[in-house]
Amino acid sequence: MHFKSASLDQRTHSAQFGVPLESSNAILLRKTKLSETSLIITWLTETEGRLKTVAKGARRPKSKFAGVLDLFHRCEIQFARSRTSELHGLHEAVLIEPYEQIRFDYVRLELAAYFTELVDLVTEAEHPCPEIYDLLGRALAHLAAQPASQRALLHFESELAQMLGIRHERLTPAVAIGRAYHRLPHSRRDLVAKLA
Repeated sequence: MHFKSASLDQRTHSAQFGVPLESSNAILLRKTKLSETSLIITWLTETEGRLKTVAKGARRPKSKFAGVLDLFHRCEIQFARSRTSELHGLHEAVLIEPYEQIRFDYVRLELAAYFTELVDLVTEAEHPCPEIYDLLGRALAHLAAQPASQRALLHFESELAQMLGIRHERLTPAVAIGRAYHRLPHSRRDLVAKLA
């Protein structure tokens, strides 16, 4: 499903608040409940890095976000930047790529979740990292087309360590990342065993 870019490519203004709206391509990393009707959505964006937005009314059955805000979805988002908080207002999200095939295989799903957890761990809030955004997009596209494999996991870690500037000739990329960020996602050990 592809979007018509004209509606989101231009910067617009919120009629209600007079706040400039910004747009970016983004991959959904995490969603958490904020209230009975709203969600906090964590994105890795192409232009702004890791970004948190509030999707008001997203948990309502007839929400404009219905079917769009799901893990790993790549979207074009439009948001109003908050001046007082790290939580920005999500105005619109248009689905570009759902990577649907990932959801039909549990191990693929686990590996995709590991990738997003790892990206969440190593990226800074609102610090642009377009190369990591591109890496994650390529990894999800691979998982949508191919079975999960240990090779894919190790390749992702290797590329990520290279981009972070922490590759070490005497350490595996996973160990280098774990040392630099003081941990790895807990799911890695079981995932490596499944993929062996």
